Amino acid sequence: MEPIKVLLVDDHEIVRNGIKMLLEHDKNIEVIGEASNGLEALDQIKMLHPDILILDIRMPVMNGIELAQMLPEQAPGLKTLILSMHDDAEYVTKTVESGAFGYVLKDTSKDEFIKAIKTIYEGNKYFCGDISNVLVNQYLNVIEKSDTQAPVETSNEYHLTKREKQILGLLYQGQNNKEIADQLGKSIRTIETHRFNIMKKIGVTSVTDLFRRVEQEPQLKQVITSA
Repeated sequence: MEPIKVLLVDDHEIVRNGIKMLLEHDKNIEVIGEASNGLEALDQIKMLHPDILILDIRMPVMNGIELAQMLPEQAPGLKTLILSMHDDAEYVTKTVESGAFGYVLKDTSKDEFIKAIKTIYEGNKYFCGDISNVLVNQYLNVIEKSDTQAPVETSNEYHLTKREKQILGLLYQGQNNKEIADQLGKSIRTIETHRFNIMKKIGVTSVTDLFRRVEQEPQLKQVITSA
């Protein structure tokens, strides 16, 4: 059979190079192009006609969710595999709703990654274990909320995701990156990335300033205690 034609879309060149090195030893998969954002990807899609789009979520100019939402109209039939470090329910739900065929995390194994590509190429959905759990929990939460009165929402002016609120709460309790990673079953690098995003959203540059902001703003403390 002809190789599966793959287009890589990630704003980090080193990540794209790593993916290419990982896939180049499989004779059934061929990386035919790459792009650093969604807008570049649209041009590449029109020129190269890939079978599979391997897509990161957070990118400049046009992010992965925005691109995925455009694909049914711009490239009908193109299958998308999300490859991201984010396992937050909000990201997962939005990408699935946009029509993505699969979602795997960047710390997944080589074998599972290749399996995901081939599964999607055959027309089936593929979600790694952690993402499947997120989807199941989201489904159960919807059912539970439909049977009970909706709780009063707390203010979240910093637009923290559920995972970010959880990690901020654990940081505030005094846990370090390794302890949080062990508790949540994630890599230390993933926790560090979440912490960076939390501090960027809140507008601080140190953990000391982060804790001071939590103490000064009751609504922020309410957000993390409700996570």
